[in-house]
Amino acid sequence: MAALASSLIRQKRAVKDDQANRPIANKRKPCPKSNKSLCQKQILVLISKVRLCGGRRGRTEKRPEPQLKGIVTRLYSQHGHYLQMLPDGTMDGTRDENSCFSQFNLIPVGLRIVAIQGAKTGFYLAMNSEGYLYTSDNFNPECKFKESVFENYYVTYSSMLYRQSQSGRSWYIGINRDGQVMKGNRVKKTKAAAHFLPKVIEVAMYKEPSLHELVAEQSPPRKTVKTSDSPSHKNIKHNSVVPLPSTV
Repeated sequence: MAALASSLIRQKRAVKDDQANRPIANKRKPCPKSNKSLCQKQILVLISKVRLCGGRRGRTEKRPEPQLKGIVTRLYSQHGHYLQMLPDGTMDGTRDENSCFSQFNLIPVGLRIVAIQGAKTGFYLAMNSEGYLYTSDNFNPECKFKESVFENYYVTYSSMLYRQSQSGRSWYIGINRDGQVMKGNRVKKTKAAAHFLPKVIEVAMYKEPSLHELVAEQSPPRKTVKTSDSPSHKNIKHNSVVPLPSTV
C-alpha cells in the first residue's frame, strides 16, 4: 500500500513539473488597427440608431379586444312557442323551429346576467319601468336580465332593474299559450309562461357590449296593453314596444 501511495505521489509531481516547464503562451492578441475614419464611424453609429428606432416602432402591436364567450340559441317556451324578434322590432312566439328570427345571442355581461340580442336584427331585448318589453339598438341597463334555472330545469329571465315595489317579486319575460309576449309584472316564475328551454345552436365569441346611459329620449313610448295588433313604431331611435296580452 505504501509503494502504491508513493507511486501516485511521484506521478502527481511529474505532472506538476511538466506543467511548470511549459512556456506561457500570450493569450492576448494585438488589436488590429482600424482603417475606418472618424466620419465613417459616426455614420455607422447614426445608421444603427435609425435601425433601432425603426425596430421599436415595428414591435408595437394593438392589444386584442376582450371577448366574451356566449351562445347562439333558440328560446323554447314551455307553452310550445319559440321566442322570435321580427325585423321591425316586435316580439312574439312562433311554432316554426326553423325561423331565422328565433335565433338569439345570449351574451354574458355579469355573473348569471345576460344580454339577449336578436341574431338577425341586432336589436337588444329590454324591459322598461312599467314591465313592457321593447327592443333597442343600443345596449342599456334595461337590457340586462338575470338567468336562473328553475326546479324543472327550465330557465327564467328576469329584469335586473325592476321588480314589484312592495313584495319585491321579480318581473319576467313570458309568452302565453297564444304565443304573445306578456307584461313582465304579470308573469310569475312558477308559471309555464316564464319557463324557457335554451336550444343551443353554437358557442360564439362576442365583444363586450358598450353600455349606453338610459335617458328619457331612449325610453320607448308608453302604450296601453294590446292583445293582438302590432304597435306602430314611432320611436326615431328604433325602440319599439312589444304587444302584450292582458291575461296570463
